[in-house]
Amino acid sequence: MTGYTPERNVGITVLEINQLRSIHESTLELMENAGMRIEGEKARGLLKAGGCLTGKDNLTRIPSRLVNKALKSAPKEIVLYTRDGDPFITVNHENQVFFGTHADQLEILDPFTGRVRKFKKADIALMCKVAEALPNINFVLSVGLASDMPPKTQSQAAFIETVRNFSKPINFSTNDLQGLKDIIEIASAVAGSAERLRQKPFIFHYCEPIPPLTHPAESTDKLCICAEHSIPVVYMPYCMMGGTSAMSFAGTLVQCNAEVLTGLVISQLANKGTPFIYGAMPSILDMRTTIGSYGAPELHLLIAAASEMANHYGIPFYGTAGCTDAKFLDEQSVAEATFQIFSTLLSYANIIHDVGIMDHCNSVSPELVVLADEIIEGLKHYSRGVRVDNESLTLDLIKKVGPGGHFLNEEHTLANFKQIWYPNLFSRRMSQGSESEVRGRIRQRLLDIRDNHIPPRLDERAGRELQAWDTRFSGKAPV
Repeated sequence: MTGYTPERNVGITVLEINQLRSIHESTLELMENAGMRIEGEKARGLLKAGGCLTGKDNLTRIPSRLVNKALKSAPKEIVLYTRDGDPFITVNHENQVFFGTHADQLEILDPFTGRVRKFKKADIALMCKVAEALPNINFVLSVGLASDMPPKTQSQAAFIETVRNFSKPINFSTNDLQGLKDIIEIASAVAGSAERLRQKPFIFHYCEPIPPLTHPAESTDKLCICAEHSIPVVYMPYCMMGGTSAMSFAGTLVQCNAEVLTGLVISQLANKGTPFIYGAMPSILDMRTTIGSYGAPELHLLIAAASEMANHYGIPFYGTAGCTDAKFLDEQSVAEATFQIFSTLLSYANIIHDVGIMDHCNSVSPELVVLADEIIEGLKHYSRGVRVDNESLTLDLIKKVGPGGHFLNEEHTLANFKQIWYPNLFSRRMSQGSESEVRGRIRQRLLDIRDNHIPPRLDERAGRELQAWDTRFSGKAPV
């Protein structure tokens, strides 16, 4: 199995180099002079030993030398592996991009009834099979939100079910520190040992600060635990302009950058060289509805800008695309998801989550995931750009065919026509029916995946290890 890596030869620039430097300098001033609220004895101890001062106001000032030191020690390349130890996602200076969806969520837009309902543990298998089968979905995010699992062990149970049904890399979050420790131990057992997991991680963790400028003990402890085990970690503030950040694009980027770099400093103090992924989700607080929008154009403009900050530092970037504020698969959802994927493919974003997420992150739609896979496939052909050289100019061929001729019978056409994108879901038929066929094709694709796709099997040893952990947590879920 190999990872999918599109060529990105077409791009946009949101921030010029002087603007990137201005945001960086303002970030250092904020961290060094205003300070951060840092909680957690481990992180505060590391920062103190590193030369940070915590004042009577309980705010910790982080000197720029620590930030610069952390930026130098953070790996510029991160490799994520399959469950079986094969390299699958490689993120480095070559500007690769990889998309992922959720293994579980609060609610699911049931593709077979068309209704939104609570997410169940049994739905994890379907989401994982869909993500496993689709070529442009490279990872899943296991969040532990299924309604029929016990709250204390939701994260662990969801992760076990995800590993059973999914072989590509797994991004995970946990409800508490014990969940994180358990999942690292479970993943170590599946990998064969803690050292093998350290060398070939098939998992990476997701955690967050609380904007503005607050890093709770649970988040900083998670950073330290991941660093100690060399588990790649995403640190991702969700800044909402006008709510948890200033109603200013530049100000929000400065605050977001300061919060991410604080997480970077803590992780590098805990274990120099531990893999760290720059996450950013600067959006808006919609003043009419009070939601944090997942479909706003400002969100994806600022994500593109934040990805340029991460690229400026040479650190992998974790973004968001393929999602929507709409509750159902409709015109709004398709427009928002397409716009986001297009913006992402033109940016410097590397690892992209939330494909198929709806209703500002309340539900997930397997249908939207299938549709987004088609959209990604089409847009990756756009992002390749136009090659211009002696061979591609085809002057000799054009002269040969001449005025009034055609190219259908030319060997060059036969050798190159498959470079064009031919959609699977969208229609280009000369004669169209009276109704759209796309929804039916999406549903048929899902039925085919559900009924026929068989994910790669765990080897017997890993299966026994996973079963032992499952037994430990079984019997606690309501019947």
